Amino acid sequence: MIEPVARLRIELQDIKPVIWRRVDMPVTASLRALHDVIQAVMCWEHAHLYEFRIGERISGEPDPDGAAFGRKVFAAKNARLKQLLDRGVDRFLYVYDFGDDWRHDIIVEGVRDGSADVDYPAFVDGARAAPPEDVGGPFGFLEFLDVIADPSHADRDQLLRWCGGGFDPDRLNEQRIRVDLAAVAEFRRRALLGHRTRTSR
Repeated sequence: MIEPVARLRIELQDIKPVIWRRVDMPVTASLRALHDVIQAVMCWEHAHLYEFRIGERISGEPDPDGAAFGRKVFAAKNARLKQLLDRGVDRFLYVYDFGDDWRHDIIVEGVRDGSADVDYPAFVDGARAAPPEDVGGPFGFLEFLDVIADPSHADRDQLLRWCGGGFDPDRLNEQRIRVDLAAVAEFRRRALLGHRTRTSR
C-alpha cells in the first residue's frame, strides 16, 4: 500500500559534532510509534520515560494518578503525526530520560508518497553513535568520552566494561539500526493487516 510519509531529521541537542538521524515515517503513525522509532535509531533501550513537546502541549505516557509533575500529559498513542502536519507544525521536541534529559529536535523536512516496496518506518541516514544509556546527560557523556580516550585514566577500563567493551563516538551502527527499525516496521505491518482483516469482515 502506498501511503504518505514524512521525512524527519532527529538531532540530539547540546552535543558537538551533532548526533543525528533521518527517517521516513508514515504520517498516519502515532507519536508513541515515533518514540519507538527514535529509540531504535538511537540504539536505546526504552528504559526511561519520554515526552513530546509541541507548543504548550505535552504528549507521552499519562500518569494514571493524575497530572505528572503538575502538568497534564496527553497520551502519545492518540496523537498522529498527520495532525501536527495539518496544523503546520514542522519542528517539535522529544525528551527522553528526565534524569539525563536527552532533548531531540524533530524537524519535518518534507512529505511525499511512500514507495510500495518499502516497509515504513525506514532509516535513511545519520551520523555518530548515540550516548550510552544512563551516562549522565550531555555533560556526563562528554566526561565519559574524555575518560575512555585517555589510556592512563584510572576509570577507563571500568567505563569500557560498563558500556559493553568499547565505544567509538564516530561510528554509526547502521546494521543494528536497520535491524531494530525493521522489527518496528514489521510490528506495524502486522497491526495494519490485522486491522484491515477485522474491518473487512
